[in-house]
Amino acid sequence: MQKRVVVTGIGALTPIGNSHEEFFRNLLDGKSGAGPITRFDTTHFKTKFACEIKGFDPLAYFDVKELRKTDVYAQYAMAAVQEAIHVSGVDADKLDLDRCGVIWASGCGGFTTFEEQVGEFARGNGVPRFSPFFIMKMIADSASGLIAIRYGFRGINYCTVSACSSSTTALVDAFNYIRWGKADIIVAGGSEAPVTPASVGGFNAMKALSTNNERAAQASRPFDTTRDGFVIGEGAGALILEEYEHALRRGATIFAEVVGGALTADAYHMTAPHPEGYGAYRSMKEAIADAELLPEDIDYINVHATSTPVGDVTEIHAIAKLFTEPGRLHISATKSMTGHLLGGAGAIEAIASVLAVKHDSIPPTINTINVDPGIPSNFNLTLGTAVKKTVHYALSNTFGFGGHNASIVVRKFEE
Repeated sequence: MQKRVVVTGIGALTPIGNSHEEFFRNLLDGKSGAGPITRFDTTHFKTKFACEIKGFDPLAYFDVKELRKTDVYAQYAMAAVQEAIHVSGVDADKLDLDRCGVIWASGCGGFTTFEEQVGEFARGNGVPRFSPFFIMKMIADSASGLIAIRYGFRGINYCTVSACSSSTTALVDAFNYIRWGKADIIVAGGSEAPVTPASVGGFNAMKALSTNNERAAQASRPFDTTRDGFVIGEGAGALILEEYEHALRRGATIFAEVVGGALTADAYHMTAPHPEGYGAYRSMKEAIADAELLPEDIDYINVHATSTPVGDVTEIHAIAKLFTEPGRLHISATKSMTGHLLGGAGAIEAIASVLAVKHDSIPPTINTINVDPGIPSNFNLTLGTAVKKTVHYALSNTFGFGGHNASIVVRKFEE
C-alpha cells in the first residue's frame, strides 16, 4: 500500500515577496513584480525589464566566506529552504537523517557564475585565471548538495533539469519516493537566477521575451491578444514533502496533501509546444488519474501560461480537450505577476496552488484585457481579481523547452 504524502513546510523568495505569506498576499492583491532591470546596463538590449527579487540580503543566510563559494541561484535556494524548514518545525535531532532527502531543481544552475568567469577569461586575453570555486558554483546540482550539507539530510539527493518544468519534476519525484516508502521527508523545489546579460540577450535572440519596455508592469499578459512574450523572473520556492504518518507523529502542521503527478514529453519540437497540446493534455490527464480523480473533481488550475503567442492557447486547447465543463473551473496564470522563473516556476506555482487549497482563495490573472479569440468564452480565467471559492483539488502545470511537461495535483488536507 502506498503512503500518503503531505506538505508540512513552504518557503518562497519571489519578485513579489520574500516569504510565502508575503508572496501569497501579493498574488491575491494582483501585484506585478516587473520593473527596470538593475543587474546590468540594458542600453543595447531589446528588453530592459524583468521580475527581480527585491531587498534580498544573502548575508542573512551565509557568511562572507560561504558567499564566495555559492552562485546566486544557490543563495536563493538556501533562503527559501530555510523558511520552509522553519515553517515545518522539523528538528534534525529527532529525525532519521538517512531517510531525509533533497530533490532540488534548476534549469540553468549557476548561470551568473558561468557568465562572469568566461567573461573574465575573455577579457584576460586567454590567460586562464578561473576561480577554484567556478565548477562547484556553476553546476546545477550544487544547491541540492548545499541543502543536504546544511541540514544533514543523507537520503535521496539529486537535481532535476527539465527546463521550465524542472521544479515540478522535482516535486513529482519527491512525491513518488515518499509514497513508495523510500523516504520520510524530502525538501523539494527549485531556484533560478537568470537575470543576466547572456540570458536576457539569448532569450531576446529567440524572440521569446516581451519588449514592452514602456509598460513593464503590464507586459506579462497571458491570454491577451497583445501578448508578445514572457517576462523573465528570478527566485526560489521550497516545499517540505513528508510521509503522512511521520508528520502526524511529530505533530506537524499540514498545508495540503499531494495526491497525483505525471511527466510526459511532446516529442515534437525543441521550443514550440505540440500544436494540439497533446503532451500537456496527457500530463494533466495522467496526473488526475494518478490521484484517482476525474477531471470534474478539479476546482482550480494554475496554468503554465507564460504570455507567449503560441503557448498560452495551446495549453487552453489541451484543457478544453480534457475538461468537458471548463466553465466550472477557475484558471489563473500567476506568471502575470511573478514573471517566468524558468526552472523555479513550478515550485512557486505549486506553493500558490497549496495555499489556494488551504485558504480557499484563487489568485487572479492580471493585465489581460482583450482575451485571445482562440480561447473559448466559457473559460473562467479569473481576470483581474482574486476569488474566494472552496478549493478541494488544485492542478499545477509547467511545460519546458525540449517538450517536457509536468503536472501535480494537491488536495485540501483531511485526516
